[in-house]
Amino acid sequence: MSAKISIESLANDLEKSSVFDDGLYNKYGVKRGLRNADGTGVPAGITRVSNVHGYYIDEYERVPCRGELFYRGINVNDLVAAADKKDGFSYEEASWLLLFGSLPTAEQLEYYDLIMDEYREMPDSFIEDMIMRAPSINVMNKIGRSVLALYSYDDYPDDTSVENVLRQSLMLISRMPTIVSAAYQVKRRYYDNDTFFLHSPIYGQSMAENILSMLRIDKKFTHEEAKLLDKCLLLHAEHGGGNNSTFAVRMLTSSGTDTYSAIAAGVGALKGPRHGGANIKVVEMLDDIKEHVRDRGDDEEIAAYLKKILNKEAGDGSGLIYGMGHAVYTLSDPRAVILRECAEEHCDGFGMREDFELLRAVERVSPPLLQDKLHDGNAICANVDLYSGLIYRMLKIPVELYTPIFAMARMSGWCAHRLEEIITCRRIMRPAYRPIQHKKPYIEIEKRTEAL
Repeated sequence: MSAKISIESLANDLEKSSVFDDGLYNKYGVKRGLRNADGTGVPAGITRVSNVHGYYIDEYERVPCRGELFYRGINVNDLVAAADKKDGFSYEEASWLLLFGSLPTAEQLEYYDLIMDEYREMPDSFIEDMIMRAPSINVMNKIGRSVLALYSYDDYPDDTSVENVLRQSLMLISRMPTIVSAAYQVKRRYYDNDTFFLHSPIYGQSMAENILSMLRIDKKFTHEEAKLLDKCLLLHAEHGGGNNSTFAVRMLTSSGTDTYSAIAAGVGALKGPRHGGANIKVVEMLDDIKEHVRDRGDDEEIAAYLKKILNKEAGDGSGLIYGMGHAVYTLSDPRAVILRECAEEHCDGFGMREDFELLRAVERVSPPLLQDKLHDGNAICANVDLYSGLIYRMLKIPVELYTPIFAMARMSGWCAHRLEEIITCRRIMRPAYRPIQHKKPYIEIEKRTEAL
C-alpha cells in the first residue's frame, strides 16, 4: 500500500470533495435542517399527541411569547401543579395521557400500574447475554442495542397492528429502568474498575422509585427525592413530533419497520449533544466555569468567560453555551421555568446553592452574548437542559445517566407518536435533496491520478 494513503489523508480528501458554498441553500430554496429562514420548522405532519408553543406569527413575522407545552391539549403546568398537590407520583398518569389521549380514571391508572409491574420482568438471561457480555462505555449505546435485541425475544416482532405495537410500547416503557440500571452497572465494572450490583425492580413502585432503588446499593431514597425525579420524568415525557428523536421514530415508522428498530433510532438521536446529550454538557460546562471564574458572583467576569466559550477559546471548543437557546421557545421554555423553581427550592437542602446561582447567572448574561454572535435580535431563553442536570446531581445520579433518564421518560412520547403514525399515515417519509454534483466521465483505472 502506498505510504501516501492513510485514513487521515482519505478523510482530508473526503472533506475537500464534500464542501460546497452555503449560498447554494438559498439559491435552490433548500430549507437547511428542515428550518425556514426565520428558524421556524418546516411542517412535516399533523399530531394530536402534543403541542409546543413558543411564538406566534403576526404580519408574516415571528413574535416571541412565553413558552407553553401541552400534552394531548392539557398544559404541562397544570399536570405539574396537580402532581404537587398529591402525595403520589404522576409520570404514569402522563404516560397514559400521551398513549391514549385522555387522563386515566382511578381504575385505568390502577390497571396501568399493574401492566407496568407485569411487563417489568426481563426475558430469561437477557441481562447476562445482551448487556453483561458486551459492555459499552456509553449507556445510551447500550440502551439502543438492548432495544434492538428485544426484537429477538418477541414472538410477534414484525406485527405492526395497533394492538401489538401497544403491547410492545408498554413493555419498552416498563423495562427501561432495568435496562439502564444494568447497562450502567456493567459499565462501572468493565470501564471504571469499580464494584457493581444488579437490583431487580420492585413491584408496586413508580417509575421514579424504581430508578432510584435500582441505582442505589442500599435501595434507599426519600419520598422527596422520588417526587423530584418524578417531576423530571413528567417534563421529559414528550415534546412534539418535530424534535429530532421523535421525528426519527416517526420517519422509521413510516417505512413500516418494527417497533424496536424505530425506537432505537430515537435513542440514537437523543444521545447527540445537540439534543438529549446537552444535559451532560451543561454540568461539564458548569464545572469548567467554576474552575476558571474566580468571582462567581460577578456577572461581568462570568460573561467574559462565556464570551471565550462562544469564541471557542474555552470550554469544550464547540462554541456553544449549553442549556441556552431553543428551536421553538423564545421568551421561555416552560420546562426550564419549572425545573429552575424546583432547583431553587431544593438546592440548599442538597448543598448546591452556589451551583444554582451560577446557572442563574449563565441564564441571565448569555442572551445578549448569543444575539451578538448570531447578529440578530431573536429572543433566546434557557432550555430544559440548563437545570435538569443540576437536579440529577442533587439526586446523586451519575452523570452518565442524565441522558438515559431523558430516554426513559421520552419512551412514552416516542411510543405515542409511533402509534399515531401507524394509525394516521399512509405514506413513507421521503424528503428530497438537491443534487449539485456535475456529470463526470468514467476514467479507466490505469489513467487515474487521484484516489478521490
